[in-house]
Amino acid sequence: MPAPIPAEELRAVVDAVRPWLAGEANQPPRSVVGAAVKTTARWLAQQVPGRSVEVRIPPHVAVQCVEGPRHTRGTPPNVIETDAATWLRLVTGEITWADAVADGKVTASGNRADLSALVPLSPLRR
Repeated sequence: MPAPIPAEELRAVVDAVRPWLAGEANQPPRSVVGAAVKTTARWLAQQVPGRSVEVRIPPHVAVQCVEGPRHTRGTPPNVIETDAATWLRLVTGEITWADAVADGKVTASGNRADLSALVPLSPLRR
């Protein structure tokens, strides 16, 4: 089991990409975006442990979270997939879950594939 991610680390990796998300700077290097995506996704999985929902942010990370029926093989019944920029905007509260889904920026399948109550991530709310 990985070590818990401190809220300070979470904020630091996201602060490194905030100017890009706000349209005030060019996209940072892939490693910087990847660190923010991986850390935020893993923080979510740490806060809402479980294996009933798989959150995919290709090509950076996929995590399982949310209590419920456990998925063990093949495609899980509850899958959420989005791109890095959309994910980071969701976890920081720059866009809402409902808007991202309605705009087709997030695909969510399954009756548990709804993160509206979990995003934005509490340490990142402004």
